[in-house]
Amino acid sequence: MGGYESLLVYRLAVTIYDLTIGFYQRFLSDLRYKRTVEQMHQAARSGKQNIVEGSLEKSTASDMMLVGVSRASFGELLEDYKDFLRERGLPIWNKDDPRVMRTRSFRESTTEETNLTNLTHWTNLDFEKPENYANLMICLLHKENYLLDQLSRAKEHMFVEKGGFRENLFQKRTQYRARSSSG
Repeated sequence: MGGYESLLVYRLAVTIYDLTIGFYQRFLSDLRYKRTVEQMHQAARSGKQNIVEGSLEKSTASDMMLVGVSRASFGELLEDYKDFLRERGLPIWNKDDPRVMRTRSFRESTTEETNLTNLTHWTNLDFEKPENYANLMICLLHKENYLLDQLSRAKEHMFVEKGGFRENLFQKRTQYRARSSSG
């Protein structure tokens, strides 16, 4: 497995996408939440898919833009989970809460097909409780957004250092013309 599939940021995005589907099926199945469910699904899907699309781009600028779109989608999804808790009078766990610390230290695997089983056993959280499930998602989304910010900075640094696709292509064309005209 190579390319985007081996990226930690992508693997975590897959986990977030899969867990989001489980969340809304469990806690938002009433028809009055139909629009919220659609929004959450699209935000989770967009976050994941834009990582894929960006990694397949030849253009560094387009790749960086799609990482930004992914970050924005996951930011939107994060707000949906916060809204869910706030609307029901449930607490958002503090960053120093032991459950948050445990979730933050979870390490996503880039070699296993899915991490859902590992995560649910590892956290020891009761996922039948909406407070636990939504707060887990908030933790995972904060982690994903941090990773996307790191990826964005790395891509920007690489762009500044090595240039973009068009710039490098133009340079190769210029070198080719110089060699052709001198021969």
